[in-house]
Formats: sequence, C-alpha cells, structure tokens
Amino acid sequence: MKSRTKRLQQQLKIFLSLGVLVIWVGAASGFGTAQAAAAQAAAAWAAPTPASPNGTFYYDATNGSDSAAGDLDHPWKTFLRAVAAAMPGDTVYIRGGVYYERLLPLRSGTEGSWIRFMAYPGEEVTLDGTTVPVPAYYGLVDMNFIHYIQISGLRVINAGFYGIVAKNSSFITFDHNYTYGSYSSGIASWNNQNVVIDHNEVVAACASGLEENLTVSNTDTFTVSYNSVHDVLPGTNGQIGIAIKDSAVHGKIFGNLTYNLKPVGIYINAYASHLYDMEMYQNVAYNIEEDGMGLASEAGGLLENIRVYNNISYNNLTGFWLSKCCKTTHPFKDIYIYNNTFAYNGNAVWGIGIGVDNAELQNLVIRNNIVSQNVYAQISVVPAALAYITASNNLTDGHRNPLKEFYGVGDLVNVSPQFVNPAARDLHLSLTSPAIDAGYAQGAPLSDFDGDLRPLDGNGNGIPSFDIGADEFSLPAHRVYLPLVRR
Repeated sequence: MKSRTKRLQQQLKIFLSLGVLVIWVGAASGFGTAQAAAAQAAAAWAAPTPASPNGTFYYDATNGSDSAAGDLDHPWKTFLRAVAAAMPGDTVYIRGGVYYERLLPLRSGTEGSWIRFMAYPGEEVTLDGTTVPVPAYYGLVDMNFIHYIQISGLRVINAGFYGIVAKNSSFITFDHNYTYGSYSSGIASWNNQNVVIDHNEVVAACASGLEENLTVSNTDTFTVSYNSVHDVLPGTNGQIGIAIKDSAVHGKIFGNLTYNLKPVGIYINAYASHLYDMEMYQNVAYNIEEDGMGLASEAGGLLENIRVYNNISYNNLTGFWLSKCCKTTHPFKDIYIYNNTFAYNGNAVWGIGIGVDNAELQNLVIRNNIVSQNVYAQISVVPAALAYITASNNLTDGHRNPLKEFYGVGDLVNVSPQFVNPAARDLHLSLTSPAIDAGYAQGAPLSDFDGDLRPLDGNGNGIPSFDIGADEFSLPAHRVYLPLVRR
C-alpha cells in the first residue's frame, strides 16, 4: 500500500506540473445506471469548464453534490458527474469510501492524453455491487468502444456479472485493482487491442462457474503481468485462474501467481480460432485441483507459436498438461517448453510433471526442464505424439512407471535436482545440483525465473553455460582485499 501511495503521489505531482485536469471523486450513496444514462448525464452537464493554462482541478468527496462547482471545497458526488466531465488528459482521483454504483467511462482519451480513474493515494476505494443491477456480460466497471483509459487502485466486490471489463476497445490498462466475489470474471478483456492487465488481485471470482477468474479473449497485443489470482468462493466450484483464449494474439503472460483454484491455474486455449504468438514465463501455479498450467484447442482452432519458459508449477494434480480436449481435432504447432520446473505434483495415486495427451502436433520441443518427484510420471507422452517431439537436456527425478516415462536426448534420468529447500518449496538450485551448466543453449531464455541473466558459470569452470530448470545458479560473489601498503 505504501509503495502504491508513493507512486500515485508522484504521478499527481507530474500531472500538476503538466497542467492536467484532475478530478477527485468520493463515496456516493445512489445506485448507478447503464451507459445510456451516463451519456444522458453528459448531455445534461455539457462539457466541463475548460482548463486554465495552469490546469483546472475538480474534486469530489463523500458529501459532495453534483450541482456543486466540483472543486476541493465544493466537490461532486457521483461517478456519472465525473465521467461526464472527464476529457482526454484528465485524471479522476476517487476518494476513499464505498460506492454502490457502476463506473462507466463515457469518453475516450487520445494517444498521449489518456483518461485515468484512480484511487486517491492511501485511501481504500470500494465499488460494491451487492445491490447494483449489472446486465449479463457487463461489468460493475465497464468499457465498451472506449480507448486510452486506465483503471487503477480500485476494490470491486460482489459484481453481478464481471467485476472490471473492457470490450471492443483499445489502449486499456487495468492495474493495482482488487476484485472479489464476482458472478463471472473478476477482470476480462473481450475483442480489444493493446491491453495491459498488471498487478491486480482477483479473488474468489466466477461464483456462477461462467468464464474464468481473469479472462483475455480475442485480444490483440496484450500483457497479463504480476497478477495474483486465487481461491474459490465458498459453496461454488470456481473456475480457471487465468485464461488466454479464442483468437488472442501477440500476448505476454508473466510474473503471475495462481493458487487454491480448481480446474487450471493458467490456460491457453485456441478453442475454435487461431491463437498464436504467446510468451508465458516467470509464472507460478500451486495448489490447483487439476492442471497447474495447460494448453488446449477445445474446438479445433490452431494453437501456434507458444513459448513457455521459466515457470514453476508444484502441488497440483499435473504441472503442465497439453490437452486433447474436447473435439476430434485439436491442432498444436510450434510449441516450446524450455527451462521450467514442474515438481511435487499429484495426489495419492496419480499426477504428472509434463503430460502430452495430444498427438495432433507439429513441432513440440521439451528442453532444459526439471521434472521432479511427481507422483505417477515425470514426463508422459501418448505414443502417437512421439514422432512430433524434440526433447533434450531435461532432468527427471523419480522413475515411476517405465511404460509411461518419456526421456529425451541427453536427459539426466532419475537424478535429484538438489533444490535449496524442497520441503518449503524453495526450488532454487543448491551449490551441488547436477542441473548446473547442464542445459542446452539453443532456444534457452537469456534470463531465469528471478530475472538473473543466463548463461552463467555456475560450476566455476570458467565457461558460462545454461542450467536446467527455471533457476540459473550463480556462485556467491567473493571479494579480494589487497594488502594495505603504507608509504
């Protein structure tokens, strides 16, 4: 909270120095209406007072009035008034409190002049949908055909459908928000371009079982980064943690944490479309009832050019699963699984580190992965897929079922990776790990899970080489003290 407050205060200083319009909004008591009502309100209030050369600032606090002047001493009250006033380049700072209304941005920003809706630094802003009607497939915070908008620092709880959603929009950023108990997705992006979903927390979403906790569908050029997605609302079945699906293209999914969920932690699914060009890295999935992470083409769409590296998946049923669900055809092409760590997955009787259940493959590469102490098999591949797989330099630990285990060229077989503290699930490599400098260079990522550079000289032989797994071990730095010479 302190870091967020400091960052927002710094942003405010920048906005003030640039003469940007800043609007403060505070807790209101009335219910929100649909986007049409927002447009009606805009027409009634017309355009906001033009900014002076030094910037005009509007504030809205708990006891405000929409008929007031809109400054700090005479604040506005509702989101409707704020969105009617916000123009390109403006920032709406929302004061702390509980709001029983929907936030429906009305206008678009422009390139270089975004419209921003942000929590006031250091104050908790909650949008509570308990008594707020939200139509199906709309959100408590909702953007449709809107561009250059940022939503930051809000708590969005008990939404009647989506918590925060953008549709048919572009240049959208959702950051540092918190959602809880939404009927469907906590955060969703549908049919958008240039979207950033960063540092959000999505908790106990999908009470209805519809969609996924965090959904990105039919979105071109996006980042899903450093989000925490976890837990299931009591009495519900929950849903997938993070889903990238349909015709999503040009995406990066990294630094996310998913845990205590039921079906899958992170899921990339072409469904019936062509989904391609994804990088999935530095993510963690644990305590997922089924797959920690997975790939699919559930209705015959082509899943193509997917790069999966530096991820950690443990204490799930499976670490990483390449699915043949759910139709007769499910094509995968150019799938690269490099330098991941999949360990300690499985229940009392079954569980796999990497499972390849789909034989409809063109070029699957499995390289430099640590697959350790999974219950049933470390790497398991259906026989029909063997001809389409290139595998090498993996470390597998725990030879379970000789009919189910798969090994690549140069794999270290039935060898302990010697993690730092496996009981505490610290899966970094210890000094004596055989995974150090044992990887294959081609295609290996140039940094590791922690962001440390690869390759390093981990074994001290003077030759930098890639390690196996998500961690790149580095020898402790040594200082050499020269003798003190007095003259």
